[in-house]
Amino acid sequence: MKTLEEYQAGQTLLIDKPLKWSSFQAVNKIKLALKSYFKLRKLKVGHAGTLDPLATGLLVICVGKDTKKIAGYQGQVKEYTGTITVGGTTASYDLESDINETFPTDHITNEQIQEATQQFLGEIDQVPPVFSALKKDGKRLYKLAREGEKVEVPSRKITINEFEITRIALPEIDFRVVCSKGTYIRSLAHDFGKALNSGAHLSALRRTKIGDFDVKNAITPDVFGESLRVSR
Repeated sequence: MKTLEEYQAGQTLLIDKPLKWSSFQAVNKIKLALKSYFKLRKLKVGHAGTLDPLATGLLVICVGKDTKKIAGYQGQVKEYTGTITVGGTTASYDLESDINETFPTDHITNEQIQEATQQFLGEIDQVPPVFSALKKDGKRLYKLAREGEKVEVPSRKITINEFEITRIALPEIDFRVVCSKGTYIRSLAHDFGKALNSGAHLSALRRTKIGDFDVKNAITPDVFGESLRVSR
């Protein structure tokens, strides 16, 4: 178990965020566990890249002086695995909202699916989802969307280094993606459906790597908290 001085000097923790937890909840769990263990009133804790509640996987959580490294970690290449479901779209581009339109899928072949990935490799323009934490005029886009306000979201340059299809069992398509900072995998799923002359949404997502950090070396927030209790 590391000492208080070591945490204050700076520690980077690899946390495997559970399904339906917000990134804030995961950070808060770690922060409260450390504050309770060391009997502190204040402790700097932050994460290097948000994961949606419906996503699982790697959160890089920085403690103490390592919070100064967050910006650098956020800029690193990320790897994700997940599932795209074709045949229907949602307003949020994932399962946070209900299917709002259905599309035919009978014409889709395995060859078309493999070929469609090529359209997304390299530097591309991507439009983030309206249901996102990006801000317009100081207000979160998802709040504007939930209020029924029509929002025009400008595209941004992102880079897809790798886009591999790992399983096809229509309507499900499993994938692995290596991409730059700022990439929305929900938008990739939505656009991939269009590339197949259909519609699609993201039905599962897991972040597996951030730079050299790997989720294989991560633990859940509950396990982290338990490790502190056991070391008392």
